[in-house]
Amino acid sequence: MGFRCGIVGLPNAGKSTIFNALTAAGAEVASYPFCTIEPNVGIVPVPDERLAALTRLIKPQKVTPTMLEFVDIAGLVKGASTGEGLGNQFLAHIRNVDAVAHVVRCFADSDIAHTYGTIDPRRDVEIVDTELILADLEIVDRRIEKGTRLLRVGEKGAEEELHLLKEIKELLARGQRAGKYAQGAQGAEKPFPPDLQLLTAKPALYVANVDDSGAVGENRYVNDLQELAQTEGIPVVIIAGKLEAEVAQLNEGEREEFRRELGLKDFGLAHLIQVGYDILGLVTFFTTVNLDLRAWTVPRGTPALQAAGKIHSDMERGFIKAEVLSFEDFIRCGSEHSAREKGLLKAHGKDYVVQDGDIIHFRFNV
Repeated sequence: MGFRCGIVGLPNAGKSTIFNALTAAGAEVASYPFCTIEPNVGIVPVPDERLAALTRLIKPQKVTPTMLEFVDIAGLVKGASTGEGLGNQFLAHIRNVDAVAHVVRCFADSDIAHTYGTIDPRRDVEIVDTELILADLEIVDRRIEKGTRLLRVGEKGAEEELHLLKEIKELLARGQRAGKYAQGAQGAEKPFPPDLQLLTAKPALYVANVDDSGAVGENRYVNDLQELAQTEGIPVVIIAGKLEAEVAQLNEGEREEFRRELGLKDFGLAHLIQVGYDILGLVTFFTTVNLDLRAWTVPRGTPALQAAGKIHSDMERGFIKAEVLSFEDFIRCGSEHSAREKGLLKAHGKDYVVQDGDIIHFRFNV
């Protein structure tokens, strides 16, 4: 699995439409609030041109891409942190994802009512962020109460955790996301108390949901959202939700033809996945075993030993070495045999850090 991405936003922002565009799942879409009550879940293969190129050269019997799970979560309104709308149910679903895609309405349509009457991306973002921050403050307050009791009885590490919790609370109280605490003042990562599970600490991106014309033209709502996002250091992905949901129902050839006619560089799924991998710090490596070509996703900085364990625990337990060939070298040589003859296939130990695009043979013995 690549990662699990929760799709959030205000009611009628187009979350389910975006979900359908990304997954072709056919989730119900309606122009009234809370059309989505229980979260829709869709699992899609991660598009990767490198996997396609390897397939053409190797001609494997089986190709397995890495997968990505999208969760379309019910719309959030003011007061969700205290139970308004679907409140706590909404917030609980967010806690179970790796990253959050916040869908922001960036189109006007008289047939689709906006929960707050007008199109205003800045206000909409503020409403959602405020509810998430309030929910996080409640969690932090409970942990501070618990930490204070533990400090009284001399629990080891309680004083240090309380100090961290109070710093995080101060940040949240100023209306800032907990993720800014983790980044630190100079960008250095700071520790979070274990199992804190703050909503605003999750990596996030904004999805600007535009109408058909907004896919290629200027859009003042998108401009507003991008200006806000730049100040927060959060990336923006522009998706014409309704258009791409319709295109998602076409076969691959028809989709590509449609993309060229529209003059789009790519559809939203590929861009969103790339941004998701970036904010989560993920990389992809490939294995070719018994004519089975497979893509795997691991956090950036993963050593070869742990990458082997991602495939099978026996590989990690009996690890001997990792034979590594970069994707670029493989493509230049045209085959693994040619790359090996040129000395481009390198043997590495368990501490080798897996790089994006590596093709790896794990040698092991159990």
